[in-house]
Parts: sequence; structure tokens; C-alpha cells
Amino acid sequence: MNIDDFYIGQTASLKKVFKSDEVMAFADMSLDKNPIHIDENYAEHGLFGRRIVHGFLVGSLISAVFGTKLPGEGAIYLHQEMNFRKPVFHNEEITATVVLTRIRKDKPILYFDTKCENEMGEVVIEGKAILKV
Repeated sequence: MNIDDFYIGQTASLKKVFKSDEVMAFADMSLDKNPIHIDENYAEHGLFGRRIVHGFLVGSLISAVFGTKLPGEGAIYLHQEMNFRKPVFHNEEITATVVLTRIRKDKPILYFDTKCENEMGEVVIEGKAILKV
């Protein structure tokens, strides 16, 4: 991973369907058992009318892009902002996309715009990230 291999506007994406059993496993691992995520009856009477995926589970797809595609193996997270714009429902496919916006060669540090979109192209998470390579 050489800093000179990167360029402004470089982009990478990953898609994933967030299945109910994965949401339940994340609830166990994270200790976030908010019923809006795991209880169908509770969620049915809630704000969104059905269960939603944990925002940080969806956001982890951004981390997967960084660790596997751009910048790739060995990259270290320094900062991540996530603004949650829309809910993600169980069994919904999400695409995470990162776009390189700035390169600081002296450190070496990369700056990114990040977003996750649902199948209808609606932004569900948007933010910024900084990584060391």
C-alpha cells in the first residue's frame, strides 16, 4: 500500500443484505437489545412499523470497504462520522460506497466521503472518514 497509488475521486463499494439472524447475533454481541431491532411485535407498533437494523451494524459495511478494497489491508481507522438518514429494515440490501477526497502524503493519511444506500438509491447513512495507510 503506497500513498502514491491513491488518487482523488478513487471509489470503492460493497453490497450486503442484512439478514434477521445477523441482526440478532449483533444484538447479542453488542448488548444492544433495543426491541426496535429484535422484537417484531414491539417494532410493529413503533415509529417505523417494523424492525430496523442497528445503525452501527449497517455502518460496519463502510469499514469492510476500507479493510478489503480501498485503501485495503492494513489500513487504520482514525475517524468516522455517520449521520443516520433513513432506517434500514431486516433483509434489505445496502451498498456502502467510499470516495477519496483528500490525500495527506506526509503522514500518510487519506480522507473519504462515505455513504450507504438502500436498493432504491436512498441514502441511509452518510459521513466522512479518515484513515492512515
